[in-house]
Amino acid sequence: MSQHPSEQSDDPRMVLLGTDDDERQVTDLVEQPAKVMRIGSMIRQLLEEVKSAPLDEASRARLADIYQASIKELETGLAPELVEELERLSLPFTSETPSEAELRIAQAQLVGWLEGLFHGIQTAIYAQQVAARAQLEQMRRALPPGASSPEDAVAAAHQAREGRDGMYL
Repeated sequence: MSQHPSEQSDDPRMVLLGTDDDERQVTDLVEQPAKVMRIGSMIRQLLEEVKSAPLDEASRARLADIYQASIKELETGLAPELVEELERLSLPFTSETPSEAELRIAQAQLVGWLEGLFHGIQTAIYAQQVAARAQLEQMRRALPPGASSPEDAVAAAHQAREGRDGMYL
């Protein structure tokens, strides 16, 4: 089932991505992948810290600030469709100093969303590679019998430039 970005899904919190030619590729939705990866790693590490040590009020306030700043930084590296989804999912804390549980939940949610995004990108890249291989194989099959493949032609041209006949002496 493929939807155009202008269509509504049953779940207003999700952006559905299809494979139609007029829709953006998943890999195009992350405009600054290195930045998104760095922030994702930082959030994952912060989540581990929150799990491993008790936090005082000042630490919880600081982590809440870091979380909010991370969301804003992530938004600068994402396409508008993903920014909208992230804004819908990253709800503000109920108080200025959230509890440890609130911090863990918010950070775990963000890490999960980022991992889903990364898996989607990896899947899209794999699908593109499979499609490219299939297209290359189709082009090879379309060659007339006895014709050389593009790789053979490149190798022959290289050997001709080198002045070799392919024999090693």
